[in-house]
Amino acid sequence: QVQLVESGGGLVQAGGSLRLSCAASGRTFSLYVMGWFRQAPGKGREFVAAITWSGGMTYYADSVKGRFTISRDNAKNTVYLQMNSLKPEDTAVYYCAAQRYYSGSYAYTGAYHDWGQGTQVTVSS
Repeated sequence: QVQLVESGGGLVQAGGSLRLSCAASGRTFSLYVMGWFRQAPGKGREFVAAITWSGGMTYYADSVKGRFTISRDNAKNTVYLQMNSLKPEDTAVYYCAAQRYYSGSYAYTGAYHDWGQGTQVTVSS
């Protein structure tokens, strides 16, 4: 079992920045990839970004490319999501997810094994 705790969400003006953190604990030794997803009210959970633990390979949804940056600190078992140039459409609950081993996709929710409780990000215009 892997426990994930997100933090850093809040209210920000359009064009502003915010950094989310995801601290992983438990059986983290075998983790393959960490991802960020988001879900707006009435919508499905959407892939945002992912990063592999070993090589630091990153993947981004087209909607956030050039604005968001995912990174990780292996020693701290922590993943970050730096969000710049925020838009109102970025408003959502952001979830951290862990893929314990390669499960076929970095962007599919069903490929992830553990999820955090989420942190609210609200972008006002």
